[in-house]
Amino acid sequence: MATTSSAPSAISGGSFLLETRPPEDIFTPEDFSEQHVLIAQTAEEFAQKEIIPNIEKMEHKDFSVTRDLLKKAGELGLSGVEIPETYGGMELDKVSAAVIADHIAKYAGFATTWGGHTGIGTLPLVYFGNDEQKKKYLPKLAAGEIVGAYALSEASSGSDALNCRSRAALSPDGKHYILNGEKMWITNAGFADLFTVFAKVDGEKFTAFLIERNFPGFSIGAEEHKMGIRGSSTCPIILNDCKVPVENVLGEIGRGHIIAFNILNIGRFKLGAMCVGGARESMNNAIAYAKQRKAFKKVIADFGLVREKLANMATLIYVGESLVFRTVGMMDAALAAIDKSAPDASKKTLKAIEEYAVECSIIKVWASEMLDYIVDETLQIYAGYGFVEEYPAERAYRDARINRIFEGTNEINRLIITGFLLKRAMGGQLALMPAIKQLMDEVLSGPSVAEDVEGVLAEEQKLVASAKKLGLFAAGAATQKYMMQIEQEQEIMGAIADMVMEVYAMESALHEFIFHRPWIRSKPPPGK
Repeated sequence: MATTSSAPSAISGGSFLLETRPPEDIFTPEDFSEQHVLIAQTAEEFAQKEIIPNIEKMEHKDFSVTRDLLKKAGELGLSGVEIPETYGGMELDKVSAAVIADHIAKYAGFATTWGGHTGIGTLPLVYFGNDEQKKKYLPKLAAGEIVGAYALSEASSGSDALNCRSRAALSPDGKHYILNGEKMWITNAGFADLFTVFAKVDGEKFTAFLIERNFPGFSIGAEEHKMGIRGSSTCPIILNDCKVPVENVLGEIGRGHIIAFNILNIGRFKLGAMCVGGARESMNNAIAYAKQRKAFKKVIADFGLVREKLANMATLIYVGESLVFRTVGMMDAALAAIDKSAPDASKKTLKAIEEYAVECSIIKVWASEMLDYIVDETLQIYAGYGFVEEYPAERAYRDARINRIFEGTNEINRLIITGFLLKRAMGGQLALMPAIKQLMDEVLSGPSVAEDVEGVLAEEQKLVASAKKLGLFAAGAATQKYMMQIEQEQEIMGAIADMVMEVYAMESALHEFIFHRPWIRSKPPPGK
């Protein structure tokens, strides 16, 4: 196994609210290893030479091009980064996965396809498949010889996944499960070969199944005509007495929810990385256009309001990048402590990743909303041309919108952020309640001498500390008032989540800027 990040020792999920970590504990892009840099170069070259020249073909749904690109990505190792070497993969760290996702995102249509294949289409097998299932499918998935897909959503159960209507029943001879139902909005469905499909055995036991495209009773509906990500395939799948061999049950009967929720959690940090990459591409297009578009006898890049837009874009992308790599660095530190040869390695791996469910949801929400801001401002810089399909601003604007729905809506993820924090606090895994009590005692006791912080960005560090206290105070007041009923107060849960997200974003950006530029802590570098 190749793990290349220099991530610190394990940090508890959500602990950023309660403590300030030393510099060496925070992973940032400045900590990339030589291997990370090489992976980034490979992904960038693939995007520039293979993806971008084929955008128009994929926009018009020439999926033979898409299949060919997936195979080329497999040959370069870009599709097997999280698959064990034993099964034909690269088995690299999560930082590597995020780096690739960032660079692949130059075109959202293909990024969606690639993410659906390498993430939710493959990782259920990686973490929950038995040895025979892994041997049969993973090498081909890693190589791009077959394409994966994930079928969870239904017309009546999008966010409420456990409310699915698809049913499975054991055949009289005990050799097959017979599935009936319909799944909606399935990425890659038009050309995928292997589907992870969820259904309830005997109408009750939520279970995952591995279904091959050619299984009897399995069929694909018509392509959806989507507002954005038109270069990806999205179709319903129909199960009409679909015969699935019993050996294709994934994981345990009745434990499908464990697979569903863990895989979505893993997907959120990569979606965040893709949003950062997409935002960077959009900003670069805006800069290029602003430098050549003339108005009032000078290029619009010289106008103050346009420069302000570009500066705001660059700031937000910097923060988003800080959020993503801080989080995946923590994941890698936790995963590095796991013996991959142990029988329970997969279980411990998932537990280590779940530790950062709050941070993964923060990345997903913050980065997807950041991207929407970037593409909107990019279109504004293009002005009338931005509203025309011929220019990249129009496509980016349409493509970005889905990210606030993917991997759990942003509303659901806001509830996850606050809910998981409170759950961990109630379970004693996070000392949130003692911290809240201490803070409220401080407030009631009157003014105290503020902690003295020195350095160039001392005021900013004080602001972050104050933001943490305000967030904790609000959470404390809400839990005191509503107690166990707080989960029913969604507006309050959402407001707390917004505060938590901004604290994490502020601190992550500040960490990257200060702690990995030692000269900024006290004085400028020589000659400045």
